[in-house]
Amino acid sequence: MINLPEKWNLDVLYSSFESKEFLADIELFRKTVKEINAFARKELASTDNAVEKIETFIKRDEECDNFQKLFSYCHLSVSGDATNAPAGKYLSVLMDIAAEGNEAQTAFKSFIGRVGNIGELAAKSEIIKEREFVLNEIASNYKHLLSEKEEMLFTKLALTGSTAWRQMKEELYATVTTDVPGIGEGMTLPAVRNLAYHADKDVRKKGYEAELEAYKRIEVPAAYAINGIKGEVITSSAARGYASPFEMTLENSRVDKETFDAMMSAMKDSFPSFRKYFRKKAELLGYKGGLPFYDLFAPVGKADMSYTYPEAAEFVVKQFSLFSERLGNFARHAFENGWIDALPRKGKRGGAFCSGLRVVGESRILSNFSGSFSNLTTLAHELGHAFHNDCIKNEVGMNTSYTMPIAETASTFCETLVCEASLKTATKDEALVITENDISGVAQVIIDIYSRFLFEDEVFNKRKNSTLTPDELKGIMLEAQKQAYGDGLDENILHPYMWVCKPHYYYADANYYNWPYAFGQLFSKGLYAEYLKQGEAFVPKYEALLAATGKNSAYDIARIAGINIRDKAFWAASLKLTENDIEKFCEL
Repeated sequence: MINLPEKWNLDVLYSSFESKEFLADIELFRKTVKEINAFARKELASTDNAVEKIETFIKRDEECDNFQKLFSYCHLSVSGDATNAPAGKYLSVLMDIAAEGNEAQTAFKSFIGRVGNIGELAAKSEIIKEREFVLNEIASNYKHLLSEKEEMLFTKLALTGSTAWRQMKEELYATVTTDVPGIGEGMTLPAVRNLAYHADKDVRKKGYEAELEAYKRIEVPAAYAINGIKGEVITSSAARGYASPFEMTLENSRVDKETFDAMMSAMKDSFPSFRKYFRKKAELLGYKGGLPFYDLFAPVGKADMSYTYPEAAEFVVKQFSLFSERLGNFARHAFENGWIDALPRKGKRGGAFCSGLRVVGESRILSNFSGSFSNLTTLAHELGHAFHNDCIKNEVGMNTSYTMPIAETASTFCETLVCEASLKTATKDEALVITENDISGVAQVIIDIYSRFLFEDEVFNKRKNSTLTPDELKGIMLEAQKQAYGDGLDENILHPYMWVCKPHYYYADANYYNWPYAFGQLFSKGLYAEYLKQGEAFVPKYEALLAATGKNSAYDIARIAGINIRDKAFWAASLKLTENDIEKFCEL
């Protein structure tokens, strides 16, 4: 059995907020930002000696990567405990310093845009050649760059605007509690949401009702937050010359419209199959018609698929090892060495995430594990992100920033590994549970995420003209769910507060954060199909693909695996795998 700490260890970053190392690094960060700003003012006003100036700036800028330790320590600390006052205080200090650093970043982007001809410069410099893709991207985006004064103004205003709104909303979510009659008093929202996986229908229903009651108490400040953030994004994207926030999102995602449309069209074609699954699940649970929202994640089947945290860890490591020894050993190391904060508790943020700590060659994972098979696959998902970070850690700093659609590739691939490998040794009852859990997960990233996309798009459209009340936001969410789920759900029992529940709507720099999950799900299914064809020979190709994700477009990354993502047939073939599982499920 794995030696398993239940909370993460952040000592690899700093021992405390009072430590000499932490306080000294803050001052060094401040000093370094001033120095690089001074360099930018003096040297980047003219484009002469371009190669030398670009090389010098890159070296100094990548030295600043070391200061990500500071941000990570604060962010992880406040994620584990929203009431951690020093973490919140120093995070604000760091963001103020980083905002000052945007002066140099803007000057460099402007310099690259004015210089152009990156290919010619790359022929004269290995440093530039190694970063050619990203530098070309900067040159291409020059048309969206504002003046240095305007960029600084936007950055500083965001600290008291979108950033402040997001922090307030996250603290509200992490600290609000609610009573679930007969279950528990003063329960956190993550703990309440975990009741959706409970075997008892009455518990699931009570959890759902208590969750909505808690959201009711924070709906007004949450509405102010989402209005403030979306309003800022609308202003910013228009000022930069984008037709819409969505156009800005596609460009920043390195995904072309042809690819997006091909994926969305294939998704819509699959909706009848997923709605058939929801209705079948409703029938199995004793309903006529659609499924109540609170039973979306209800367990199906007689097999006991609950796990202790140590059992889940051992299971994941075993299944990863069937794919490759490297992946299995990597997961074991993460579990054993305090990379994971596993269990829910008061003050801890909900959901799950993986944070890369490239400066120390590690990652940290937050989860809210409560024992379900879905919780187990979430662990696999986040460990996939961590493995992606491991594959890319030896790339130069500029080549490590991959976009959201590609970011979900390794995570979803690892989920698939766990589900498919576990099916090989499962009993009939266990196979039903695993298959249904996998279908349920895919349904979330195809159907529910489509509803979230519809919601966000409509919020952007309406927010252009006025702020939106909580009732209006709830109405938009309910309509989006009806369009996506159709007759698969009971239209009288939906979730009007999904806009409060999901943190993604509150990221001003990551809009339409929903569809990339569908992209990652379907892209990884296609990769898994290639793995089934090629066997062990696929493993090094897969690792090379992950390592290349920071320096290629989504289209070119897919070409490494021989996939054309502009072809609707690719997306349809990936969806067909789940549609076949739905047919099997309905026959059981």
